[in-house]
Amino acid sequence: MIATETLQFYVNGKWEDSSGASHPVMNPAIGQVIANVPYATAAEVDRVATLAHKAFLKWREVPVVERVQVLYRYKTLLDKNVDDIARILSMENGKTLDDAKLSVRRAVQMVEVACGMPSLMMGDSLENVSRGIDSQSIRQPLGVCAGITPFNFPAMVPMWMFPFAIACGNSFILKPSEKVPLTPTRTCELLHDAGVPEGVFNLIHGDKVAVDALLEHPLVRAISFVGSSPVAKYIYETAAKHGKRVQALGGAKNHLVVTPGANLEKTVEAIISSAFGAAGERCLAGSVLVPVGDVAQPLLDLLLATTNKIKLGIDMGPVVTDDHRKKIVGYIEKGVAEGATPLCDGRGVNKEGYYVGPTIFDHVKPDMTIAKEEIFGPVLSVIRVKTLDDAIELVNSSKFGNTTSIFTSDGKSAREYASRIECGMVGVNIGVAAPMAFFPFSGWKNSFFGDLHAHGKDAVAFYTEQKVIMTRWF
Repeated sequence: MIATETLQFYVNGKWEDSSGASHPVMNPAIGQVIANVPYATAAEVDRVATLAHKAFLKWREVPVVERVQVLYRYKTLLDKNVDDIARILSMENGKTLDDAKLSVRRAVQMVEVACGMPSLMMGDSLENVSRGIDSQSIRQPLGVCAGITPFNFPAMVPMWMFPFAIACGNSFILKPSEKVPLTPTRTCELLHDAGVPEGVFNLIHGDKVAVDALLEHPLVRAISFVGSSPVAKYIYETAAKHGKRVQALGGAKNHLVVTPGANLEKTVEAIISSAFGAAGERCLAGSVLVPVGDVAQPLLDLLLATTNKIKLGIDMGPVVTDDHRKKIVGYIEKGVAEGATPLCDGRGVNKEGYYVGPTIFDHVKPDMTIAKEEIFGPVLSVIRVKTLDDAIELVNSSKFGNTTSIFTSDGKSAREYASRIECGMVGVNIGVAAPMAFFPFSGWKNSFFGDLHAHGKDAVAFYTEQKVIMTRWF
């Protein structure tokens, strides 16, 4: 589909070549090169940041009702090109086409919410805070903001960031994962066609050199990041050290708790979607199944029978790279070595591309590697417990706190679980408790470093500063 073209950067309203070395972009379904992506140098990042700052000085003066007109046009173009974007996304990421389309639709929802910025940015006012004195608070943009985004959602995650940032009056630099540069390139083309002013949005590619240059650059005021927890912590510490506002979303180990009396057919459907959808490469993927009491065996019987019907390449795509495939296989081997019981084993798939089959381990102990570490692949560990209290204690013992779900027909159990659990996002009879664009993506513990989360009202607060004005007239 793409004759190994070398991609360009989008800087100050124009497409331009990079002086950095180029690296291959792979199609994980067939293991072939489909494009080449250049890596930005520190000097190139400095130039982009300088141009973005100049653009910000003009953009912040544009009334917010005019700024969002760009996003209205952008949303229209995205709607018309969902299928095109999804095909590109599927080709470079490995998602099934249906899964890719759903993720693009969620991206469009972010733009829809950001279009409401004239209301979202409104401040407060109060007459006569003291005699003859009025007070008001207003929100003003920060300056140049940057986003560093992962491979698993190359359309959606960047739009957690830049639509909100530019609607608030900032300029933006996007540095997406070098594994999936084609999708951000296509969505950037559409933003250009929507009429985004020169320098307000910029797209560069690269590795740690480009990331560090953004983290340290004096003109970059805020950093948004999504990725693994070790890198999120590094991003947070480095950017904060340089005086920047930071939101760094990390990894997870998400538990799916099933109580007796749950609707097993619907529950299994949700578990499979959560654990094996997107080949398990989601920070909200359910990776630990926690059946409570006597529900364990009938649940696992149905789960195994349904999992065995999954067809690779149709129901589930490959993982993103061969190195990542080998890493996941290593975790499966570790599970076997530590004594877990494999109910189905995804190793040894006889198929072209970077495929790992759905894998389920039973009789997993909480101290096993596969129970504690983020695998980021289609591996589900089953830890049986006796009571709901045991399940809550198990989930709360995790160093992560991204999301969890409980499957139950008992309202009291659901309410107690949602109240006591130490996670930022909770689902009740929902496999992937992913918040809509107007709610925050609120991970806890080692799943998030920072104070203000992605999208929703938190995004508006993150990309603006508050100013309080006191007024008296004589």
